[in-house]
Amino acid sequence: MPTVEIQSIQSLNYNVRQFRTEKPDGYEFTPGQATLVAIDREGLREEKRPFTFTSLPDDDFLEFTIKTYPSHEGVTDKLKELNRGEHLILEDPWGAIQFKGKGTFIAGGAGVTPMLAILRNEASKGSDAVSRLIFSNKKEKDLFLEEELKTVSEGRLLLTFTDQEVDEAEYGRVDEGFLRKHVSDFNQYFYVCGPPEMVESVEEDLEKLGADPDKIVTEES
Repeated sequence: MPTVEIQSIQSLNYNVRQFRTEKPDGYEFTPGQATLVAIDREGLREEKRPFTFTSLPDDDFLEFTIKTYPSHEGVTDKLKELNRGEHLILEDPWGAIQFKGKGTFIAGGAGVTPMLAILRNEASKGSDAVSRLIFSNKKEKDLFLEEELKTVSEGRLLLTFTDQEVDEAEYGRVDEGFLRKHVSDFNQYFYVCGPPEMVESVEEDLEKLGADPDKIVTEES
């Protein structure tokens, strides 16, 4: 298992940080994939958590965009204490969320990270990959990378918040009514990532509205 040095840490909001590390020789992944990560500290080396690469395969560094949770013990809690020069332990890449064709991307919170990697990659190739990017958060303070998400989605970013009304954004969950209002074509790919209960309910609602189950791409696909 490779051990990599943290080269930089950038705070994106009150609980999201972007970590860049060195990249091991020959370490390859596909945009949308993740790896198990542990902190190279005593007592934490066996505490592994999955995090998505937000760098591109051709970058000479690895990048992880991670939401930290104070209530979580172990990796996600300790990440906010890390400094440049410390080390992370990685495993092999894995994950089912990969680009299959133009479609609608539906993300809840940190679930936008695999989509960020995919959309960065497609934007770098000049690909028309996005019908719409729907990004759901609880409150406006939870939002991160809004400007970049607007850019990589070619201005097709739709924000919604479940616990706060925000100007120029939707209010409420991504449910059947929301999808009926904002999606006109259900014969396309749908990429869904977020909390498990959100993914399950969105998947069910998409199928009710006529989406092909084989075109709904999730971690369980």
